[in-house]
Amino acid sequence: MNGQIVSVNLGESKVSTDPSVTMVCFGLGSCVGLAAYDPQARVAGLTHVVLPASVEDRPTHGGNGAGPAPGRFADTAVPHLIAAMEAKGASRRRLSVRLAGGAQMLAFAGSGPMWEIGQRNVAAVHQALAAAGLSPAAEDVGGNSGRTLRLAVDGGRVTVSVVGRGEHEL
Repeated sequence: MNGQIVSVNLGESKVSTDPSVTMVCFGLGSCVGLAAYDPQARVAGLTHVVLPASVEDRPTHGGNGAGPAPGRFADTAVPHLIAAMEAKGASRRRLSVRLAGGAQMLAFAGSGPMWEIGQRNVAAVHQALAAAGLSPAAEDVGGNSGRTLRLAVDGGRVTVSVVGRGEHEL
């Protein structure tokens, strides 16, 4: 793969118009990677959602007083990513959105919905997308395998590598 790899880490959102860039969410377990692309403006965005919902009293990202990381929670990550993409010239109505992740990585005897973080993350991302008037064009979510999500800014190609299943295009 030629070009620059830009890692989108836990709770981060990144937007690019540089065709030499491929953005990547590595190691998606229960987290959800949300890739969005506007083919006309050629604006790509990727966010790495960690948890379903923000709560006002959560600590700041890294405890450094910089404020919460808007990409950390589904309910803040989706509007934050859309706004950042629109600031670069994207149009919400042209966005193609794809999801990966949301696996059930931890299982305990008698564990209930509280521990089903992957499923809750996927549902929360769907809800936030619906609130923004969007729905995923494709997704690879659930199960119990980790994933890596890649978004090529040049053309908006989205691929997912699934542990034990290889790579495929979304």
